[in-house]
Amino acid sequence: MEKSVTLNIRVSPDVKKSAETVLSQLGVPMATAIDVYLKQIAFTGGIPFPIILPKVPDSINTDMMDAALIRAKLDEGMSDIENGRVLPAKAAFARHREWRTNEQI
Repeated sequence: MEKSVTLNIRVSPDVKKSAETVLSQLGVPMATAIDVYLKQIAFTGGIPFPIILPKVPDSINTDMMDAALIRAKLDEGMSDIENGRVLPAKAAFARHREWRTNEQI
């Protein structure tokens, strides 16, 4: 059995950077993480985690809306902006993360 082979892959620079940040905090080299992933595929006979579509509440799922409802929601959002009912992006993302965390409990 060979000791190693070269694997050339293309990934988004942003994805690579994000993964490197996490892996460096864990003290795990990228090559080791990829090796572990490939071993888990071989061990489990598939992708070692569920690949699913995110669950979106019907109230914001545009697949569940007709054009008139989408337009009404866009108009409501524009009205909020025009009337100063806005949050800085950092606060909005924090609120979203809190909502997602509470939803999964």
